[in-house]
Amino acid sequence: MLEMLINPKKAERRPWEMFFIGLLYASLSILLVGWVFAKDTVLVKMSGILVVLFTVMFSIPFIYYTLRLEEDRITKGKGSFQLIRDHRHAIYAFLWLFIGFTVAFAFWYSVLPTTESFRAQIETYCMINRPANFNECVAQYGVKDVAVTTPFLTNKERLFLIFTNNMYVLIFTLVFSLIFGAGVIFILAWNASVIGAAIGIFTNSSLKALPLGLLRYMIHGLPEIAAYFLVALAGGLVSIAVIKHESGTDKFWGVLQDSLNLIILAIVVLFLAALMEVFVTPLLF
Repeated sequence: MLEMLINPKKAERRPWEMFFIGLLYASLSILLVGWVFAKDTVLVKMSGILVVLFTVMFSIPFIYYTLRLEEDRITKGKGSFQLIRDHRHAIYAFLWLFIGFTVAFAFWYSVLPTTESFRAQIETYCMINRPANFNECVAQYGVKDVAVTTPFLTNKERLFLIFTNNMYVLIFTLVFSLIFGAGVIFILAWNASVIGAAIGIFTNSSLKALPLGLLRYMIHGLPEIAAYFLVALAGGLVSIAVIKHESGTDKFWGVLQDSLNLIILAIVVLFLAALMEVFVTPLLF
């Protein structure tokens, strides 16, 4: 029932409503994982992944039916840019859903008594932002028994590391969406949880500073996540087209062309987001 609170057509008319859906899904996931697995000595160490998994379970029906709706919009004779324009409402809905996830994760990171539910997210944050002091970083934010040594990185090396890491995510997003269109939400929910934890770290778990932390990470985070959603949409369209249309038909080739344009645009946006993360965001914060 909860996973069907909003349908794709309504979400595309009022995409901002997906923000509140994202808040609800992520918050329920954290509370459920804390309630069910808190006393399990094995699974409690995997709480960060389980939170993402529950968020995905809530979101899959919406993502799947949105992809089906978008595939139906592809018609022969439309130019590539017009097709991208036609998909903008789905992108807006996905972005608002992602922002809802992120705000919820940042809020719960700040108010929960421990960071155990964000163990994997903290390790990811430290690997990207403080690789030279990884062990000290994860210990500072409540993660124990981790031993990783990483050398100091210059800005150019960090740009390469961030862009390479983001390209890996982009590729996995495409693969996930091709294999199972709606399954891509796992990667996107995971990124929302990492950014939410990063915001909590940046604000030192202060709710008053939450808007500032959100601004800091959304400067480069929004274009980065938009790139992932573009690829998710591209892969999802192909996945559904394979099921609904025989290969070689005009409709199928139209879907492939549309998807390729979305992927190219996503790579360009992703590189710009990496530049912003390394050179722009540090100047402002």
